[in-house]
Amino acid sequence: MNNHHREIHIAKRIFDILVATCVLALLLPLYPIMALLIKTSSKGPVFYKQLRVGKCTPETITFFEIIKFRTMYQNAEEKSGAVWAVDNDPRITPIGRLMRKTRLDEIPQLINVLKGEMSLIGPRPERPSFYKKLNQAIPFFVERTYGVSPGITGLAQVNQGYDTCIDDVRRKVGFDHSYALAMTSFYHWIAIDFTILVKTVTVIFNGRGR
Repeated sequence: MNNHHREIHIAKRIFDILVATCVLALLLPLYPIMALLIKTSSKGPVFYKQLRVGKCTPETITFFEIIKFRTMYQNAEEKSGAVWAVDNDPRITPIGRLMRKTRLDEIPQLINVLKGEMSLIGPRPERPSFYKKLNQAIPFFVERTYGVSPGITGLAQVNQGYDTCIDDVRRKVGFDHSYALAMTSFYHWIAIDFTILVKTVTVIFNGRGR
């Protein structure tokens, strides 16, 4: 990584910490309400943790546990195994459906951001169970995360939404590589991050999540 790229990554990290801290503090009154709704609507914990693939290099792959508000019934994948979400997914609880539409279930990921495991903006962190299959099926899939932390939101997420099949992921790879290229200058980075944040807010208020 040259000095110019390093400066951008440092600035991006500072931005992540400031925004994550402010949003966590701002939404603090919502946490007990959401916890109560989750606990009274279905059995199970308030939070859901799942292993995901983090930042990668040509030599190493990192893993971390992503944190979300639980939106599915407990042990929802016990019989099916790891599968993509679908329309009217029966695994999702009623309150979970609302949280997914507004992306409120992703608030706890800000803790992952503060820990340095994620960024506010970046490629979607994939599940290890999907990772090998996707890497074999999609050219340059792994390379999309080289030197870039996975994000809560991103260029691919706001332009396409949740993945439902391998073709969805294939289309997202182009967005992820475009974002990585934008990290080559401060102007491009600031412009694309601002655009993504505005689109993310639009998705939240329009209830376009799933």
